[in-house]
Amino acid sequence: MGTNRRYAAQIDERMNQKILDQLAARYPIQALTERELRLDLYPVTADPQPRRVRAWVRFGAIASQIEGDAIAWTPRAVQVEFRLDGRDQRVWVWASAVDRVE
Repeated sequence: MGTNRRYAAQIDERMNQKILDQLAARYPIQALTERELRLDLYPVTADPQPRRVRAWVRFGAIASQIEGDAIAWTPRAVQVEFRLDGRDQRVWVWASAVDRVE
């Protein structure tokens, strides 16, 4: 039996979303703390046109790479917005955990 090459990307995307939804149902999203962010020391830049990114996000002890939008950042951290379980989520992660999607 062959694979469905025509819709492979859509099938992969649905499976990835299903896995993320299951992780989120089981484990809380781990965001950076205020102490780690140091917003009193580092200025926040908000972008009116968010940039598409891939970011490593932790669900409990499990790290998963998600695709979303970088909506704000500091020199050390990025706030990423992404869709999870039908709802928009926002999480701060380390800047080194984020790559731009071209």
